[in-house]
Amino acid sequence: MVRKMLIDHDDSNDVTQEVFIKIHKAIDRFREDAQLYTWIYRIATNECLSFLNKKKRRFFLPLEDVNKELSNKIDASPEMDGDEIQKKLQKALLTLPDKQRLVFNMKYFEDMTYEQMAEITDTSVGALKASFHHATKKIEEFLTTH
Repeated sequence: MVRKMLIDHDDSNDVTQEVFIKIHKAIDRFREDAQLYTWIYRIATNECLSFLNKKKRRFFLPLEDVNKELSNKIDASPEMDGDEIQKKLQKALLTLPDKQRLVFNMKYFEDMTYEQMAEITDTSVGALKASFHHATKKIEEFLTTH
């Protein structure tokens, strides 16, 4: 999930390391009222979104420039495997707002239920369904025009 959100191999490794450090520091506060998987996924999700926001602020980059940079990494990165269609899908995903991309990744790639996603993101099922719908429409539009 981290790699799909951040694209860049080095950034993904850094954020994943931060996720495990946070898990290690907070494991004694895990209340077991949620599944461990959900708790860890929520930490990872929050770290990804925070990292993307920091990156945009740090370089004073508009969203389009960050997405263009990530799109270029899809083509240039030897770690990015897949055929042209998969790369095109990844580029389409970069056109989405971060939260829509997250929802799409969780539903499409992770095959999560809306209830699982709601628990992780602390968002209503209805809002998640709407986000997924908007994301798929934007992806369809991108794929038909590019």
